[in-house]
Amino acid sequence: MKTLIVDDERLARNELRRLLENFPKIQIVGEAANADEALPMIDELEPELLFLDIQMPGKNGFELLQSIEGKTPEVIFTTAFDEYAIKAFEFNALDYLLKPVELARLSEAIHRVEEEQQHAADPSAGPIAGSTSKVLGENDQVFVKDGEKCWFVKLGKVRLFESMGNYVRLYFDDQKPLVLKSLNALEDRLNPTTFFRANRKHIINLQWIEKIEPWFSGGLLVTLRGGDKIEISRRQAIRFKDLLSL
Repeated sequence: MKTLIVDDERLARNELRRLLENFPKIQIVGEAANADEALPMIDELEPELLFLDIQMPGKNGFELLQSIEGKTPEVIFTTAFDEYAIKAFEFNALDYLLKPVELARLSEAIHRVEEEQQHAADPSAGPIAGSTSKVLGENDQVFVKDGEKCWFVKLGKVRLFESMGNYVRLYFDDQKPLVLKSLNALEDRLNPTTFFRANRKHIINLQWIEKIEPWFSGGLLVTLRGGDKIEISRRQAIRFKDLLSL
């Protein structure tokens, strides 16, 4: 898989190149420090995958993608800032890695790229078993199993997702099953216009919000229908207001 690394920090490029040595299918064909360097390399080398920083001198990562005239490669964003996540997925990014990039998280991202390529090669095969590439919205139904109990639940009915270590607890109706998944992995699959990362431990369904109050240190306290009270951290409160303001 021909891969181009675009990042204005040389140390960040070196570290990512070192981590990518763990993945023999990844062939790094070049590096660029900014959009002006990257665009001619994309035309010439036709990479299948970009590891792309967002904040760079000159054009940022999003503007670089808008400037590509030919076929756009698959994109994995790498950035030190988490406030661009929603916009990143508007650009159909396969993943969004926060620096410093961890090997386990990078491995998830590479796996997603491989699944996407496999599906592109044979779309007649239908959905990929265990695929994590489809973004799920409120009208999608998901199969949930917790011990001997099973549910086939519409995501719009899930008002809250709560991290419990390696598990996530789903809150719908009067049920609270656990699923073996990290909250970060789940967040990657949920449509950000409906499901919002309130803090390190919670994702809330925006359509279930009943009340919003100012909270400590610039945060917010939301009350969901059903009575659950969830704190939105100060950093996420800024994103929350941007997302829901006119």
